[in-house]
Amino acid sequence: MTHLAGKLALDIQAGAPNNGRGQDNVGVVKKMQVGRDTYPYISPQAVRRWLRDSFPAGETVSPVLREGKGKKQQAYTKGRPDLYADDDLFGYMVAIKGSDSSCQRDTVLATGTFVSVTPQRPTSDFGTMTRGFAANDSPLIHEHEFYTAVCAGDLNLDLPRIGTFETNGQGIRVALHPQAAEEAAAAGATEAIFRGVASLVLDIAERRRRAALVLRALAALRGGAKPASHYGDRAPAFILLAPVKGGVNPFTRVLANKDGKPAFAADTFAEELAAWRDELDGAVWIGWAPGFLGDQRDRARRDLEDLITAGTVVIDHPRTILNSLAQEIEDGSHDDWFEDAKA
Repeated sequence: MTHLAGKLALDIQAGAPNNGRGQDNVGVVKKMQVGRDTYPYISPQAVRRWLRDSFPAGETVSPVLREGKGKKQQAYTKGRPDLYADDDLFGYMVAIKGSDSSCQRDTVLATGTFVSVTPQRPTSDFGTMTRGFAANDSPLIHEHEFYTAVCAGDLNLDLPRIGTFETNGQGIRVALHPQAAEEAAAAGATEAIFRGVASLVLDIAERRRRAALVLRALAALRGGAKPASHYGDRAPAFILLAPVKGGVNPFTRVLANKDGKPAFAADTFAEELAAWRDELDGAVWIGWAPGFLGDQRDRARRDLEDLITAGTVVIDHPRTILNSLAQEIEDGSHDDWFEDAKA
């Protein structure tokens, strides 16, 4: 049972990637208070939307269905993880009263909240709209917030659950309703007991493809609010992925606030690596964009030189790391990661 667990950091430069509820004519970014300090953040829902939108054009995503009116509206996807990779990876809940089509899937790709590593106070930008107005007309006034920060959050990809769907359980906890299960089995999914529950499993080639799909989409991550005025790179500036047998993420504290600036904590990383080495199922992959955090990448390579020489740690560009790992998975080099000891 192997999870790809780790950390993702986005380098936000004068951006407003995820907005909160506006106040009058003021657009505000999402932020939280910790004591007296303000920390901008990007919600996991936003990053997951960007990731889904970053899938290649040829990848068909699950259609969204909407029903009801007013406060009794609900929206849900098709709930067919056998047909749509995004339903498989991101999960869903289809709750239809009086129907045997209700089903639910917990997410396979868990994402934390992407919080600024250091306190940052957003800047307010004041603007007016006067284009096309008569000479004496009053301008329309508007205002919005933006900020510069390194926003980091945790990731955990449960590899054995990719392409594995529960077919029994209680209530809406089955991943496939009876008709969908029949159709999936007829299309080639095989029966298995997975973590004590009867399930259907897709063929290994499709499971590899879906794992690689997530990694390649992360390498090309794009999205965010206000691209007209605050367009910026949303691809990973830093990503750490470790194959961990039990799913615990030991590397959540590798980016820290040091004297008011974001820093890679090499000592913390090395100590966690040593403590959890018996639970690691391969090398730790670190993607680090050149220029991110100044000269800290070169310093980390020096500090971790022994681990890099031993092949325990790999440091390269985020795109190179993610695409290389995706290719290894797709080639079948890590098929044991999809197996589950509790099956």
